Amino acid sequence: MVSRDNSSTSFGTVADVYESARPEYPSAAVAWLLEPVLESRGRPLVADVGAGTGKLTRIIAAAAGCDAVAVDPDPAMLDALRVAVPGVPAHVGTAESLPLEDESVDAVLLGQAWHWVEPVAASREIGRVLRPGGTLGLIWNIRDESQSWVRRLNSVVSRGGALTMFDDGPPPIAEPFRRLDEERWTWSRTVSRSQLTDLVRSRSFYITASADERNRIDRDLTALFDELGLKGSTTIELPYVTRAFRTTMPIR
Repeated sequence: MVSRDNSSTSFGTVADVYESARPEYPSAAVAWLLEPVLESRGRPLVADVGAGTGKLTRIIAAAAGCDAVAVDPDPAMLDALRVAVPGVPAHVGTAESLPLEDESVDAVLLGQAWHWVEPVAASREIGRVLRPGGTLGLIWNIRDESQSWVRRLNSVVSRGGALTMFDDGPPPIAEPFRRLDEERWTWSRTVSRSQLTDLVRSRSFYITASADERNRIDRDLTALFDELGLKGSTTIELPYVTRAFRTTMPIR
């Protein structure tokens, strides 16, 4: 959602599906990201960059003593965000080109988004808008591949840019930021066959695929769901690992 390529702005074509299918973030994980600024600032202003439909924005806005502003490259996604989180300022922009003033925010958070950005340019731009001592926070809900059926699901729809990035280590960052701290949370959500189908159809890999490729994915999903016995109102627990990273803007 904060991309250098067309995939990042593909989500707006399925904004309603994205909003209903994608999971929320654990509140404890978001609290950990915001902890440094909530402890040190009177009423911090937090920018959600790559905000999409506001999955992360709404948790920021609900945090006690915290104000939010949202940025996303896709106007259609921001339209959905304005419905979901009314009253939060929302602007078109990217992590590499933020519509925010110098040293104007206390924290910048990106949910399911950093793997879309050019990290050197994004780090520099976020460093421009953060106040000294501010926080850069990155968070992902990752489907837990320790279960074989989840590995099978990921093989059908591609593992995604985030998992590919994690294969090489922590998210890459650049000056003015240095070391990232990390915490993880494990949890699950109860999903039905139709919810899993919508989750797949909210992925950029599916949205931008050819008709033939979508048909292949649909066939493979049908086979997997039938093997799992997922039909009608039958549900299954979809396990997640939430990975959160934070770093501090140096005080000049």
